Order: sequence, then C-alpha cells, then structure tokens
Amino acid sequence: MLQILAVTLPFFAIVGCGWLVARNGVLPMEAIPGMNGFVLFFALPCMLFRFASGTPIARLLDASVFGVYVLCALAMVAFAVATTRRRGTGWNDAAFGALVAAFPNSGFLGVPLLVALLGARAAGPAIVALAIDMVLTSSLCIALSRLDGAAAQGAGQAAARALKGMVRNPLPWAIALGYASSATQLVPPPPLMRGVAMLADAASPVALFTIGMMLARPRPRLAPSGTPGHRAGTGDDVVRVVLYKLALHPLLVLAVGHAAMALGLPLEPFSLTVLVLSAALPSASNVPILAERFGADAGRVARIVMLSTVVAFVSFPVAVALVR
Repeated sequence: MLQILAVTLPFFAIVGCGWLVARNGVLPMEAIPGMNGFVLFFALPCMLFRFASGTPIARLLDASVFGVYVLCALAMVAFAVATTRRRGTGWNDAAFGALVAAFPNSGFLGVPLLVALLGARAAGPAIVALAIDMVLTSSLCIALSRLDGAAAQGAGQAAARALKGMVRNPLPWAIALGYASSATQLVPPPPLMRGVAMLADAASPVALFTIGMMLARPRPRLAPSGTPGHRAGTGDDVVRVVLYKLALHPLLVLAVGHAAMALGLPLEPFSLTVLVLSAALPSASNVPILAERFGADAGRVARIVMLSTVVAFVSFPVAVALVR
C-alpha cells in the first residue's frame, strides 16, 4: 500500500496545491482559462499522441476492451438517469448527473497516473476508455439532456452540437494521429518529436494543478427548497452520485470484464485492471463547464466532481491495492 501511495500521492498533492494557490489568491481565477487552454490544446494532445504512437496498434484496437467499456458506460448512464428521474429530476439534470457518474477524469489525471502505476502498457486500454467517454458517453448524455419538454428534434440538435464540439476538441484528433502513427510506424522527425515530448512532459503537472484551481472556483449555490429557483430532486444526491462513480462504476467494469473472460472473449487480465482503475478515477473536471453551458445545475455537478476528487485520494489507492 505504501508503494501505491508513493505513486498516487504526488498526483493528488499537485491537485491540492492548485486548490490552495487559488483559494489563497496566489494566482487569480482568471488564470484558469489560459492554463486550461494550454493543457487542452497543446500539452495533453502531445501526451496522448506520444502514448498512442508508442503503443502497438493491436492494443489500441482491442475489441474486447472496447466492448466491455462501452457496455459499462451505457449501463452506468442508463442506471444513473433512471434512479435520478425517479426522484422527480428533469432530463437535463439527470443526464448531466449520469455524465458525471460515468465519465472519469481519464485525460487530465488517469492516463499519466495509470502509466506511472502500471507501466507504458497501460496507455492502450486507458486511451481506448478515454476515447469512448469523449465521443460516446458525452454525446449520449448531452442528447438526453435535451429531452425536457422537447420532441426528438431537440435531442437531435443536441447530438449535432455534441458532435461539433467533439470535432473541435483536439484530444480525439491527437489520439487518431497516434493510432495512425502506430499503425504505419511513421513518426515526426526527431526535432519535432523532441518538442512534442517537452509539451507532453508538461501535461500532467499543469493539468493536475489546473484541476485544483478549477475545484477552488466559487460555485453557484442551490436555491432553498420551495423557492422559484429550486429544482426538485437536485443537489441532495451528491454523495449518491459520488458512490456511483467511485464504487459502482469500477465494480461494474470488474464484473462485466470477468463475465466476458468467462464467455471466452480474449480480454487480458491486465487490460481489465486498467479499465477498472480508469473507472475508479474521480469524475471528469470538465463536466461542470458542460452542465453550465447547457443550463443544468452546474453547482450540483461541481460538488460531485470536488467530492469525488477528495474521496478518490483514499479510494483510488485502495482500488489499486485490491485489483493490481
């Protein structure tokens, strides 16, 4: 356990440093968009390209990994939406609650942490899981969020907006270029690759620091019950959704993965371990931004992200110790 903490502690410590710096005004909140832009458009794409291009294409196209993770993502979204809707919550808040329950922080936190824990082999399954969440899970939840009082046209427009956002997101393109490089064995010239490597090395610390600063930003508070701004069924389920993310999601991936292996599917135990630990990560830090953009309860989503990140400081090392 101490060996696991020796790897995970620096990652969460940098998140904590970012939180402390922002809370104490050492860096202004206005710095967050610039830092986030550097990570999203430069450093993280370089890191994902480097990992993907250095991973054998067979591991990046593992159908068993893809199938298990997609099935679990769909099941998590369906379960979270169903349980939230039963509490009187509208489609918009239910859909973003499902997204924050099913979408781990694989990009900013997961890929570098899993590679540090398990070695370079972990990059393949982790990148597959990240690509699924960015393309499928996010698009599905955004489409579901438009069902409130709307016909299928509303969901279709939301799906189109989600796809446009995906096209503008540099991370899927970086992964796709990495896939192409791995398949063709073509890599950029050494001087260019050195620049890519330098930016890639900056991705993890700057991303973690930025997560901490984002968690420190003031969030809108819920209106008191009975007031016009209050939303029935929202805001009182933060702990429940965090349990979905940190406990139910990895247990579901573990169960489905073992069932797939029992049925004879060629899923490697190592790949299943990576998928389980990906699912055990805290919620993705970009979901509150999406929730705010689509008019959902961003304060509730932000509290889920913050609590899941804090609890994961303990729960994630425990998950590693149990499945490693």
